[in-house]
Amino acid sequence: MAFTLMALIAQAQTHEAEIVTNYGKIRVMLYDGTPLHRDNFIKLVNEHKYDSLLFHRVIKGFMIQAGDPNSKLANDTALLGDGDLGYTVPAEIMPDKYYHKRGALAAARDDNPKKESSAIQFYIVQGQVANDSTFIKAKKRSGGYEIPEEHKQVYRSYGGVPRLDSQYTVFGEVVKGMAVVDDIASSLTDANDRPKKNIRIKTVRMVK
Repeated sequence: MAFTLMALIAQAQTHEAEIVTNYGKIRVMLYDGTPLHRDNFIKLVNEHKYDSLLFHRVIKGFMIQAGDPNSKLANDTALLGDGDLGYTVPAEIMPDKYYHKRGALAAARDDNPKKESSAIQFYIVQGQVANDSTFIKAKKRSGGYEIPEEHKQVYRSYGGVPRLDSQYTVFGEVVKGMAVVDDIASSLTDANDRPKKNIRIKTVRMVK
């Protein structure tokens, strides 16, 4: 009986990855409910695709974004954000389950109508504490999506970016290292939101 219980617990455990940066380590849990994004992320980690890439777009109170392959060897004036791997990941948008609370890990994308995700670019939400006005604006922006009350409670007390719900795939969350996210988000940036001092991913490794 004990063995069976332990086996079930082991099966229920999800995947976690550690993003090692020159600012510190961020540990993220990948949701099993978004298997396409989970498996794609794990594949890229195992292929070391994230090694030496920059957090190229940082907006305090909003999010930090990384994963442009062109950032690996970019000079200090290069415009970044358009690099990719030549394919997209089908959308797995489930806002009633996975949403843009503080610490959410989500996939970046362009304006494609199917809302398919970039193969490699991701962002981590820093966000801000929300209020009723925030939710009204978010509903209008989303075309009518009503944020569940339990999510609103999280946004009110913990923070996030509710206006992104139903627009982008959230596929994980930070479980350790939000202080590092906050430090990165506080970086001085240029007019294109690129940090003036390079914030580089040394490596990403699976830890669970």
